[in-house]
Amino acid sequence: MEPLIPDYDGACLCNVAPTLVEPPPDRPSWLPAPAWQAPQTVLLAIDGLGWDQLQARRHLTPALSAMEGDAITTVAPSTTATALSSLTLGCPPGEHGVVGYRINVRGDVLNVLRWQTPAGDARDVIPPDVIQGRPAFRGTRPPVVTRAEFAGTGFTLAHLADVRLHGYRMPSTLVTEVKHLLRQGEPFVYAYYDGVDKVAHEYGLADHYDAEVVAADRLVAELLDVLPANACLVVTSDHGQMQVGDAIVPIHDDVMAHVALLSGEGRFRWLHARDGAVDDLYAAAEHWHGDRAWVRTREQVVAEEWFGPKVSPAAGARFGDVVLAARAPVAFEDPADTGPYRLQARHGSLTSAEMRIPLLAARA
Repeated sequence: MEPLIPDYDGACLCNVAPTLVEPPPDRPSWLPAPAWQAPQTVLLAIDGLGWDQLQARRHLTPALSAMEGDAITTVAPSTTATALSSLTLGCPPGEHGVVGYRINVRGDVLNVLRWQTPAGDARDVIPPDVIQGRPAFRGTRPPVVTRAEFAGTGFTLAHLADVRLHGYRMPSTLVTEVKHLLRQGEPFVYAYYDGVDKVAHEYGLADHYDAEVVAADRLVAELLDVLPANACLVVTSDHGQMQVGDAIVPIHDDVMAHVALLSGEGRFRWLHARDGAVDDLYAAAEHWHGDRAWVRTREQVVAEEWFGPKVSPAAGARFGDVVLAARAPVAFEDPADTGPYRLQARHGSLTSAEMRIPLLAARA
């Protein structure tokens, strides 16, 4: 099995928003026909709803299954911080620089979603506009309907700078906010829903996940019901999921002997080498973990264009020296990478289950 490299020049998440807000002369073949030149468009990102998982649950999703479209690729790593940044900023991770969930910033590991280092809140010491300074949605300042508690967070400031935020607390109020904005004549509205990803992380891809996918499909149906005549709803996601459960793999001691720092996440773990130890680190990682992961050096990742055809110096400085990108249903342990519970389903690597996401559309 080879890693699924994003199609950065074509059917990729990073090209969706630019095509909707600044349409090219001709419709790209990967863009569903209903989404082309609609007078009003709602772009809904459903966090954690992969194409493979959706296809297995078509019997549970009448609204989504009735929409036109197909699978596209997300970006690498297939993780929320990187993928949502690529969606809103309209470029690959190697250009915008939000290259992971936990990234190395001058020796501190920044948790991008929480915008924290081990010392705590990092908004003052690592300003969001230093990590990433591009305007969202090509500077068009659309309304964005997202959870109210996200306003003012470091990650929001990094990937949604200068938009007009409209907060919601419950899914019903997401629909109401979108309805009001469309009635006011807004040509483009971006909405974000995170329920599917949360349930997958906590409960895995079984009954609880199915129930949440049903709820997300109901949300889609409600949004379709409030569209004005000829308006379009476009649905996509940021990544899929891999069931991992308790399959947590400690990084072997022979590997850790050459490691100064760990970043990334369980299914895309960056190893930062001790001085002069890159070659030994790579050899040890390949020997001990090559049966479960794609093991690559920083130079190989750049050459294979995992992060896009261009990698800025700032983005490259946040990479480790060697990456373990899990191809088996496992996660590589980092004792510093903790949360309130052990994640059951995960993402981040370059398998089909994680990389393929839906791009669907329907008009009123």
